[in-house]
Amino acid sequence: MKSQRNRVYIKSKRQSPLPRELDMVRTHPAIILAAGASQRLGQPKSLVRIGDTTLVGMAYKKLDKAGCSPIVIVTRRELVFDIMQETVGSTVLSNPSPEKGRTGSLQCALLSLAGEKGRLPKGVIVAPVDRPGWTIAHVKSLLTLTTSAALAFKGRKGHPVFMDSVAIESVLTAKADASLRELVRFTEHVVEAPLIGLNIDTPEDLQTLSHHEQELLNEL
Repeated sequence: MKSQRNRVYIKSKRQSPLPRELDMVRTHPAIILAAGASQRLGQPKSLVRIGDTTLVGMAYKKLDKAGCSPIVIVTRRELVFDIMQETVGSTVLSNPSPEKGRTGSLQCALLSLAGEKGRLPKGVIVAPVDRPGWTIAHVKSLLTLTTSAALAFKGRKGHPVFMDSVAIESVLTAKADASLRELVRFTEHVVEAPLIGLNIDTPEDLQTLSHHEQELLNEL
């Protein structure tokens, strides 16, 4: 196994949201969501190969190069150690109830980011592992924002997104199976992003991924 710089948290139950009065820290953290069941794809999306890396490895490297730190990855229990090997330097968490959806995964990550100091970030980048059509420059532009926003290209919203402190509080105080779309309003952050609609969900999508492989990897 590669270096043990990763930190792993196996959570047996959902933790309670942190008190409202806790101070906020000024950092540029990021969360990679990788806890989906991948039923239609038939294999873990996070470990899909692209070039000499994987989808989760590529996302981690791009976020790191964009200046995000720390980077937290939330996945399923059985994928923790495989993802650790692909993302040395990250924090890898296991969502004990991934079937409830991404809000629960975000709660796991946000509570981890609070860390031992008990303080939350003012904002966070959130990147689903199966939406790889973004660049380092896109993330850097999101980091200049102060309110929740999603990348947008030709009227279509995509990922990653930036969540501000109000959105973070809304997520932490919601039920784990609540719809993120109903909890947070993302304004459009317009960028040049022709691959914003790329979604790795079925075996057919792997062909599209292969077709755009060089475009997605040319920053690494």
